[in-house]
Amino acid sequence: MDSEAVQHGCAHYSRGCSVVAPCCGQAFGCRHCHNDAKVRWFPSFRFRFGSGSADVLKQPCPVPRQNSLEVDPRDRHEIPRHEIKKVICSLCSKEQDVQQNCSSCGACMGKYFCKVCKFFDDDVSKGQYHCDGCGICRTGGVENFFHCDKWCCYSNVLKDSHHCVERAMHHNCPVCFEYLFDSTKDISVLQCGHTIHLECMNEMRAHHHFSCPVCSRSACDMSATWRKLDEEVAATPMPDIYQKHMVWILCNDCSATSSVRFHVLGHKCPACSSYNTRETRAACPRI
Repeated sequence: MDSEAVQHGCAHYSRGCSVVAPCCGQAFGCRHCHNDAKVRWFPSFRFRFGSGSADVLKQPCPVPRQNSLEVDPRDRHEIPRHEIKKVICSLCSKEQDVQQNCSSCGACMGKYFCKVCKFFDDDVSKGQYHCDGCGICRTGGVENFFHCDKWCCYSNVLKDSHHCVERAMHHNCPVCFEYLFDSTKDISVLQCGHTIHLECMNEMRAHHHFSCPVCSRSACDMSATWRKLDEEVAATPMPDIYQKHMVWILCNDCSATSSVRFHVLGHKCPACSSYNTRETRAACPRI
């Protein structure tokens, strides 16, 4: 039978089979289809970024699969992907053990097949590969990634330069709160080593928020912005009453504490020249 002529799969993957969930015994197109229907409920929030870094609010964000009231709370659960033992061929409906080719009609149920993850996908352009260190399948081509000993795969571009944070991917995205380790969305590694969805980071930048939501360090190279702020501060002298007013600041980038002149536009860290600082307390005025 010409399996190429048959359209099959689900909204997440093009494949020639459905999986039988070992947890509930029901058939689904893939693990995501199962979790969309039966995932555990938890409150979902999303940051709404305003015009300034101080204008950050957490508001409820509708995520249907996480907040579905149609699923009995006692039935909410995620599929244990590695425990899947049975699949159903989309062409002949034969239920069988997990394998790449159907035992009944011989159809290939997935051009990419991982017997560890029980994963099938006909779209091999994604460059799927199984990472033994992560224990799951990833995309992007095995030649383009390396497995960091701190529990994750990173792009080769970061191999000799990334700031290693242990289990950095084993956390929720700090913006949308989706678990990053097995997320299907693109993920970005910030300069500080923390991780975030690429689309969430782009949303932050679109609202002029350029610091890490976790540690407040600059999320990208801000040197050009700091130079521009130098020019604006020099062109904006403070009134005489504030000329000798000093404040203590903490630098979010280098963690140095300093006493600097107060300025309404910002306070520059003497140690690293960053304006990503916060005022901690007022200092005694200079005499």
